[in-house]
Amino acid sequence: MGGQRSKGAVAFSTGQNGGGSKEILVQHLLVSEDNAKLLLEIQKKIAAGVGLSDLAVEYSICPSKENGGMLGWVRKGQLVSEFDQAAFSAPLNKVVKCKTKLGWHLLQVLSEREESLLGEITPEELYTKMQHPDFMEEAQLLDVREPEEVYVFDSALASLPGFKVLPLRQFGSWGPNISNDFDREKDTYVLCHHGMRSLQVAQWLQTQMAETLKSPSLWVLKCWLFVTLHRLELAVLTLCSCLLQGFKRVFNISGGIHAYAVNADSSIPIY
Repeated sequence: MGGQRSKGAVAFSTGQNGGGSKEILVQHLLVSEDNAKLLLEIQKKIAAGVGLSDLAVEYSICPSKENGGMLGWVRKGQLVSEFDQAAFSAPLNKVVKCKTKLGWHLLQVLSEREESLLGEITPEELYTKMQHPDFMEEAQLLDVREPEEVYVFDSALASLPGFKVLPLRQFGSWGPNISNDFDREKDTYVLCHHGMRSLQVAQWLQTQMAETLKSPSLWVLKCWLFVTLHRLELAVLTLCSCLLQGFKRVFNISGGIHAYAVNADSSIPIY
């Protein structure tokens, strides 16, 4: 187990992705190692139908208790080994027990999905791909620069063919509709001037909550109803059910259009 961590918190490994092909949505409850009596009482409550989220809020010593024990989406190899092994072998929705250096955990895997990819692509690699006649149809291309960066020349555009300009400063207007305008299953390439803004957008595309934004009032109403009825477990499951996985394969163009003009295509104006 590497890296520093807060006392009582689930520790994330400093190692790289363990090579798994899926991500899991997991919540948990943590009690100290010497509190076996409390652990047994909590297990009895779970057997009687009390939700793990409700119990985490009341009993867990992990800071995640503030979110009903929710740890979010994790990949294999991100968590401490004992917790990792238990979580990735647990049946969906079944509460299982494991022990780590932090104490006793009761964990529950709420959902699983195919692991997404966030990668870097060099300008040279992109140039080669763009020579293929099917590339424009099979990929979706986003340019997050501002209009004054794209149209900086009267006689030539500082842009690449096929890229749709979605200025980052106008994120509030296009962000909520991203899942309607683009296909999350397609390879998505993101461009900016030097590759920094595009990286921010690429990371967001992997985690955007598409379905919630389509009809937020319906899901808020459902969650509010369950919370009012003191069924935090159902509220969490309802929220999870309306979240779609982010875009499956997203590529940030390293160095941006500046590096593309310097290293791949000198016909592109430099600014």
